[in-house]
Amino acid sequence: MMDFLELSPEVKDALKNSQPVVALESTIISHGMPYPKNFETALTLEKEVRAHGAIPATIAVIGGKIKIGLSESDIEYLSKAKGILKLSRMDLPYAVSKKLDGATTVAATMMCANFGGVKVFATGGVGGVHKGVNESFDISADLVELSQTPILVVSAGVKSILDIPKTLEVLETLGVTVVGYKTQDFPSFYSRKSGSKLYMHVDDPYEAAALYKTKRKMGIKGGVLVANPISEAHEIPNGVINEAIERALKESKIKKITGKETTPFLLSKIVELLPQALEANIYLAMSNAALAAEIAKNL
Repeated sequence: MMDFLELSPEVKDALKNSQPVVALESTIISHGMPYPKNFETALTLEKEVRAHGAIPATIAVIGGKIKIGLSESDIEYLSKAKGILKLSRMDLPYAVSKKLDGATTVAATMMCANFGGVKVFATGGVGGVHKGVNESFDISADLVELSQTPILVVSAGVKSILDIPKTLEVLETLGVTVVGYKTQDFPSFYSRKSGSKLYMHVDDPYEAAALYKTKRKMGIKGGVLVANPISEAHEIPNGVINEAIERALKESKIKKITGKETTPFLLSKIVELLPQALEANIYLAMSNAALAAEIAKNL
């Protein structure tokens, strides 16, 4: 793997000296927000990780190289450039072999973090089972990745555009350990509660780290998903966000949006309908970055 990896000097030194490192995805930069908000948000997330005593490792593929720990110029390039691929497990080797540029999704970021020896990853929300799955059979590769890659992922649940009960059923079937952080209500990205209950929870970063260590020591494959609800001050009520989601879903069907384009389209449409959703997205990502850093310190 070292033929394909490029760890920044800071990340390499941190891992060598057993310092806490937190992986961050790059899809939010290239496919999640418009410029310059994407560039500013990426830098803010790195700053948040540092403020909590860990080293940020934003991950992307640039020129066919899997870079773990991006420079500010790398982040600016990803935030402005057109034609950046959206990479998951299936197309990661394609981008590497053809020396292309790509932003990593949750699944690809987990893979690459694991390749580099990073154990904790903070994201906004993971993918899952899309609404209307009976017709589209659209199920995110993130769920399978969580079942086989030993990374602790901190997220605000799953994206609220998804079918959350079905997503949790798939996670259970795949044997993914899902715990609420100080909650027994599974969060739904913009909202603190989804209506789906969790019976497993942790109350502090130490407990989350201990859970991850226990799973690794037991030799059980896969990662741990820590569901961290958005703060009350920044959440959007379920009724408000669900109305926007339904309108976005109707438009996506009319425009026949499918595959990799579905999630970016729906999220951008939600922001168009509810401008406050963009700020909520940023705040929940910051909260997840902070918690991930605290967990990484406890590892």
